[in-house]
Amino acid sequence: MKENRERILEVALEVLGENPDAGMGEIAVAAGVVRRTVYGHFPSRLDLVRTLTERAVTEMTLVLTKAGATHPEADATWAAFVASVWPVTHRYRVLLALRRGEFGEAIHGLLGPVDELLADLVERGQDDDVFARDLPADVLSQVAYGVVFAVADVERSTGTLGARAATITSLLTLGVPRARAIALVDDRP
Repeated sequence: MKENRERILEVALEVLGENPDAGMGEIAVAAGVVRRTVYGHFPSRLDLVRTLTERAVTEMTLVLTKAGATHPEADATWAAFVASVWPVTHRYRVLLALRRGEFGEAIHGLLGPVDELLADLVERGQDDDVFARDLPADVLSQVAYGVVFAVADVERSTGTLGARAATITSLLTLGVPRARAIALVDDRP
């Protein structure tokens, strides 16, 4: 029973990643189960999306908390966070598309803790004159984090970019000088 649920969740990430408008029937077929099995675990598409979002929030919060505990500087924390979260950006990038759709309000609500942690990190970096002040911290953090997912989308289709490109580009978006961004990624002091 639990194996079916886990399989459905993994397959749902793949199917929705390809087509954010995919229905429960498409997910069931891809998971090799009948629709009734999917609905037995997730009474609605919203329940499925909520569960996926909760998993993403748990993973991203853990990664961000760990990065913050090991790196005192805001830019180093950001770099460590992006490098650590990179493997799951492909899995959860669909949430950005779904966040703009019918489940936007639910996803925004669930992602709130991650958004707040990122905004707090950017505000800390702004206070330390490490990050730009052109935008409020909450907006700048979303723009820089959006860059990570944009790079993940290109990476998925071309295979030419990776965590290094996402980290450097997001640091540049935050206003970190290029030399410092490269040094952070290459683990140079």
